[in-house]
Amino acid sequence: MSGLLLLLGRNGGRAVSVAGTDALSGVHAVARRSIIDMSYSSHFMDFQGSSIPSSMKKLVVHKLSPNFREAVSAQTVAVPTPGDAELLVRNRFAGINASDINYSAGRYDPSVKPPFDAGFEGIGEVVGLGLSASSRYTVGDTVAYFGSGAFAEYTVVPAKESVPVPAAKPEFLTLLVSGATAYIALKRLGDLAEGETVLVTAAAGGTGQFAVQFAKQAGCHVIGTCSSDEKAGFLKSIGCDRPINYTTEDLAKTLRKEYPQGVDVVYESVGGSVLEVAVNSLAIKGRLIVIGFISGYQTASGFPAFRGGTLPVKLLQKSASIRGFFLPHFVSDYREALGSMMQMMAKGKLVCEVDNGDLAQEGRFVGLESVFRAVDYMYAGKNLGKVVVEVAPLPVSNKL
Repeated sequence: MSGLLLLLGRNGGRAVSVAGTDALSGVHAVARRSIIDMSYSSHFMDFQGSSIPSSMKKLVVHKLSPNFREAVSAQTVAVPTPGDAELLVRNRFAGINASDINYSAGRYDPSVKPPFDAGFEGIGEVVGLGLSASSRYTVGDTVAYFGSGAFAEYTVVPAKESVPVPAAKPEFLTLLVSGATAYIALKRLGDLAEGETVLVTAAAGGTGQFAVQFAKQAGCHVIGTCSSDEKAGFLKSIGCDRPINYTTEDLAKTLRKEYPQGVDVVYESVGGSVLEVAVNSLAIKGRLIVIGFISGYQTASGFPAFRGGTLPVKLLQKSASIRGFFLPHFVSDYREALGSMMQMMAKGKLVCEVDNGDLAQEGRFVGLESVFRAVDYMYAGKNLGKVVVEVAPLPVSNKL
């Protein structure tokens, strides 16, 4: 059967067989079949159980711009069919990241031109899969994934890049980018030692919440910046020793007064003036990890203003260092990080705070169109925890 190609369609669950020139040679009294048995076909595309439609909505970057609403539009397209080693996932939840704007502005790969799909991470049910993928997955499995095209009702995902999860809960989604960034960055670049002092900026955000917890688990004294008393209370609940509400306290003055010896490690994602304060607050042999600079993402250049003329002197005087962290450069660490975090979560040792917009002015983020509101909400600094959009409600199976 080496010449046989199975084309699995969605209409009526039909699968058409196209035989090669020698596929049926030597076989007598066997007619060419145009329809393969439904029990075989349904293993790959769950027509009855999932009611896969012929079309879907997805968000597409049609113009390069740091203005997400200007760069991205919703389009109606055909639901894709998975290839041999791929899964078709019905997305239940999608994660919102500060870097969604960098992606829509074309800052990661200048060679990629519009149109291209938006969204980095999703979680949902497998509703279709290719033959090779069926060795590991089956229809109905729940998977999470970190890759492009998550802002869609259905996404085709390589099976090898999918992570099986117990349920389609948004808490698992928080681990894919936000949790993994904190886990790997602190482990590989932080060199945390018990008793050290760690400063986490934007500590009540999607990735900051994890940096606080991992630093605390390492036996460190943790300082976390935030923008409200509510967020400060949340930070205390996850182990932060000294939350600093920068709307009511001067960050630089507080650090100079309470930590005259400086801080050993900074997990920094804001940039600009906050980065300047972080550099000035480093202790001898201090390590500053730059995982982002959100304060500049919405600008034309993408970079916030930074007065770094004396940076070499400051680093030299303290034998300090600044290191950058970009998650795709650490893919070899990803599986271990995800597995470790899922174990911690299962044991109740890791808080995964989700902000689904319940307190947003227009309400909860439900439906693909609410991605735009969710991005605005995050950039307004209103979120507490990881911002997550519910792409589609829990499907109701019609199977008995």
